[in-house]
Amino acid sequence: MQETWAFLDTGHHDAATNMAIDEALLHWHSEGKIAPTLRFYGWKKPSLTVGHFQNVEKTIDFSGIERHDCDFVRRLTGGSAVLHDDELTYSIIVSESHPKIPHSVNKAYYILSQGLLEGYRELGIEADFAYPERELLRDRSAVCFEQPAIYEMVVDGKKISGNAQTRKDGVLLQHGSIPMSFDSNMLFDLFKFSSERLRERQRNAFEKKAISIYDIKKKEHTYSMLKEAFLKGFQKSLNILTEPTELTKDDWHYIHHLAETKYRTKEWNEHRRKKAGSVSS
Repeated sequence: MQETWAFLDTGHHDAATNMAIDEALLHWHSEGKIAPTLRFYGWKKPSLTVGHFQNVEKTIDFSGIERHDCDFVRRLTGGSAVLHDDELTYSIIVSESHPKIPHSVNKAYYILSQGLLEGYRELGIEADFAYPERELLRDRSAVCFEQPAIYEMVVDGKKISGNAQTRKDGVLLQHGSIPMSFDSNMLFDLFKFSSERLRERQRNAFEKKAISIYDIKKKEHTYSMLKEAFLKGFQKSLNILTEPTELTKDDWHYIHHLAETKYRTKEWNEHRRKKAGSVSS
């Protein structure tokens, strides 16, 4: 019999609220209040999220964030900065002890990210992991900075999706971005560079290493189109049924409180975290 997971489409919110929802779902699942959950969401305006441990003082140009009117928030998960804009974002919240979830970080990524591959196939895009399965299933934690990360998905050698994962209170949270298009000019305006020449060189290098759905299909896609494709993808890959659910008034009260007291604070967002527990691509 197929297991039923909750499916939550929270629509478009600001960056602090989006991160607060993910943390709230993790907390509620750890308490047994909600089923394993697949969540889809978007962003009210361009938003830069930085990894749990990232030193933003050295890397992020906050004047660029102001110029582009971007949101800024630190994630629970690790990895480097991601600009969320024209995309569908997903999160998966499930117990570490769930029979579908391997103990190995690499293997868990491999299992959960199959839904992305299936979703891209629904759109007529043949994506694959940057590394073959035999490499993914090795218990190693990092690869050379200049090479694709072990969990990345690529099309024709170019990265198409970024994902991050953390485990807390016995619960696994994996979330990631599925870009419909990129604005590389905005992206590289949000970082510090020693010279404009270096900024331009890095931007050109990025455009050779990353690709969006629009770049591949040469036509615009909507949030609803991606929602339909990737919902089917995760249902198929995880062999689950999904039941649409909504947040209650009390749920939103908790989320807004968490957003205000944590994800909108300078203390959380601008200081580097120092404890381990997250990985990302």
